[in-house]
Amino acid sequence: MSELRYDGRVAVVTGGGRGLGRAYALLLASRGAKVVVNDLGGSLTGDGSDAGPAQDVVREIAAAGGEAVATADSVATPEGGRAIVGTALDTYGRLDILIHNAGNVRRGPLREMSDSDFDDVLDVHLRGAFHVVRQAFPVMCDAGYGRIVLTSSIGGLYGNHDVVNYAVAKAGVIGLSNVAAIEGAAHGVKSNVIVPAAVTRMAEGIDTSAYPPMEPELVAPTVGWLTHEFCSVTGEMFIALAGRVATAVVAESPGVHRPSWTVEDVAADLDAIRDRSRPVVFPVVPDGHNAHIRYSFAMAAQKANT
Repeated sequence: MSELRYDGRVAVVTGGGRGLGRAYALLLASRGAKVVVNDLGGSLTGDGSDAGPAQDVVREIAAAGGEAVATADSVATPEGGRAIVGTALDTYGRLDILIHNAGNVRRGPLREMSDSDFDDVLDVHLRGAFHVVRQAFPVMCDAGYGRIVLTSSIGGLYGNHDVVNYAVAKAGVIGLSNVAAIEGAAHGVKSNVIVPAAVTRMAEGIDTSAYPPMEPELVAPTVGWLTHEFCSVTGEMFIALAGRVATAVVAESPGVHRPSWTVEDVAADLDAIRDRSRPVVFPVVPDGHNAHIRYSFAMAAQKANT
């Protein structure tokens, strides 16, 4: 296969000054994209700001012959989202690719999590995703083309200790991407989720000495494919971890139908209700929501006719 390039495309990468975001920005720029590198430049917890990280990546791109511009606006506010997307439109006149990667970490057990620590993480990961998608989505729909990649986490899929704020935010991002995929389907806009893992500063405090290679560069190609015009999927979740690339889905058991239920019936049928040996999956696009309902209605109708 010939090299997949992004000539003429304009990309916004939030959290693009370090780690995974930097790897995404460098990859896209190296293959012809013009990149808006957004990074507040704050601490791991999200405190403070520093335009340096985004500017450093822009200089790195320019030194390699690419085109990029830096912005240190915060994704955590609607105004920041408008400013980030506005930078792409004002500088390059278009926006084709949006990667939301900005993040922060504030750890604490569920029983002790403060309101402010909960909100501050949702502000960046989840509300931040909405703030940039809300601005980019109409631009892409009007242009008849767009690629959106939002960042979730295995913590969002499965939870983890001491990060309820992070887990909630990363789970919410999946719903946002699904709606963008559904509403964007008729307009050439595709939206997918990346579930990445790499050893970056987000792993601070974790013993990674026994980990296999987990550089951001192992994740970037999957994100690159999801942002390319040849990307053939939407409304999906891609995992990229330690060299493994996979997809994740929401799956259901076939279920059990009764015309009426008691608490005791649920207990008696529990094994059959939970039997996922024949999983049922409803793809988000074109019609997963209604396909789910039709499946349940069809089971009820079938039982009524037997």
